[in-house]
Amino acid sequence: MNPKVTQYILDKCNWTQELNLLRSVFMDLPVEETIKWGAPVYVYKGKNIVGLSAFKNYCGLWFFQGSFLVDKEKVLVNAQEGKTQAMRQWRFNQLDEINVELIKEYVLEAIKNSEEGKELKAKKNTKPLIIPKELQLELDKNDRLKETFNEFTLSKQREFANYITEAKRVVTKEKRLEKIIPMILNGVGLYDKYKNC
Repeated sequence: MNPKVTQYILDKCNWTQELNLLRSVFMDLPVEETIKWGAPVYVYKGKNIVGLSAFKNYCGLWFFQGSFLVDKEKVLVNAQEGKTQAMRQWRFNQLDEINVELIKEYVLEAIKNSEEGKELKAKKNTKPLIIPKELQLELDKNDRLKETFNEFTLSKQREFANYITEAKRVVTKEKRLEKIIPMILNGVGLYDKYKNC
């Protein structure tokens, strides 16, 4: 058992029981328990099989190649329709929804699919990063802001840029800019808050 996963579960105070029960599914399976992207992930022969996560309203499992699962019980959802292609999520709102034996069947099927090489590769976002003028003005006049912004991954930079661009009104753009400047200066990603209880 990975101590970092134990800590992740302890930090998710609203979902500790559920996450421990979900974690128990993997204890006698041939997977390695690790942390990736700030959350528990179960890996088989170097391939990501399932992720474990908790949010404000639910906890769940992420099947990295879930689109290949038969899903006989129709429990899997595409969390971001139109964006996510292979990944599927299984959400739980309370402890009694977690059927350990059924989950184990799904995980074993996912491992078998991995063995068979069933994999949908993610398409890289090759669009250039377009920084909105409002954010660019702030970056140009604040060297520290520009430096910390440039330390973020391209995908996190894109999240900040899109957050401003997607606002329709000037007032909303300004409010969003006020919100993200301290986040950038503190090295906090736009969606990092969803990783806390």
